Formats: sequence, C-alpha cells, structure tokens
Amino acid sequence: MSTPNIYILFFTIFASLLLSTLCNIDQTQNDIALFIFSDILNDAGTNNYINTTAFFKANFSPDGETFFHYPTGRFTDGRIMADFIAEYAKLLLIPPYLQLRNDQFVGEANFASAGAGALPETFPVVSPYSSMLPFQAVDFKTQLKQFESLVKNLRDKLGDEKAERIVSHGVYFISI
Repeated sequence: MSTPNIYILFFTIFASLLLSTLCNIDQTQNDIALFIFSDILNDAGTNNYINTTAFFKANFSPDGETFFHYPTGRFTDGRIMADFIAEYAKLLLIPPYLQLRNDQFVGEANFASAGAGALPETFPVVSPYSSMLPFQAVDFKTQLKQFESLVKNLRDKLGDEKAERIVSHGVYFISI
C-alpha cells in the first residue's frame, strides 16, 4: 500500500472513531456538526458553483451514476469518503457549502474543492491543458474564510452560545 493511501486510511479510521464517540453522547442531531475541508477526494459539488472550466466540474455522466443515478458534482461514480462518514454518524449527505443559503445550515458543511491545495499557489491560474482555459479552485485558505462566514451566520441566526457549542463540538475532517 502506498504512503498516500495509508494516510487516507488513517484519517478515515480516525474520523470514524471520533464520530462514533461523539454520536454516543446525549446530543440532539443539530448539535453534531461535521465540517469537511478537502480537495477532489471529498468535493461534493463545490466546483459546480464557481466560475471554472467544465474540466474542473463533475456535473456530467458518468459521475454519480452508480449510487445517485445522476451527476452530483462528485468526481466519482459513487460516494466520497465524507458520504460514508456521514452515513456512519447517521447524518445527512453533506452538501457543498456554496449550495447552502444562510438559513439552510443543517449541521454539516462541505468546503472541499477539486484542485484545492494547502497553498493558493498549488495550481497555476491557467490550466496545463491549454493556455486558453483558466480554471479556479477553492483553496484551503478560502475554505477557511467560507467557514468563518458560516460561523458568523450561525451566530446571527442561533445566537452566540448555540453557535459556539456547534463549532466547538463539531468534527473537522481535513484532507488536503
């Protein structure tokens, strides 16, 4: 097994154990929050909501055909790791953050974007396939800014105390 696969397996097992521990606590479903920060491995459709090329979107066949029976924005024919973790924790499938409206937060948010990296410079501004095809990805720094915006919206909607509880007890899955 190659080194990157070992890391993915380790993080998946760790997240599963952490979620199973949290799910046994006497909390309501809305008090368990799962936040995903990642790249293509956990992109649930973020790139369908940004100005990028079709090459960096997964809104066409065969993506999604096996499990969802239609394209979902996931760069896979089935589910992503975050979907399995959410299912194990008895949570809903985690929608892309950019799909949500301010009042639609349901306890989970997926900030992952195909092409994302720890640094904004991870990918060039122009596609390696053609100098005519600029593309965009939501890098890790931007994902964190989106999270800050979500926290502000939670505070405005739910109040500081409940928002703080959701954020402090949340499970954070980071895979970049």
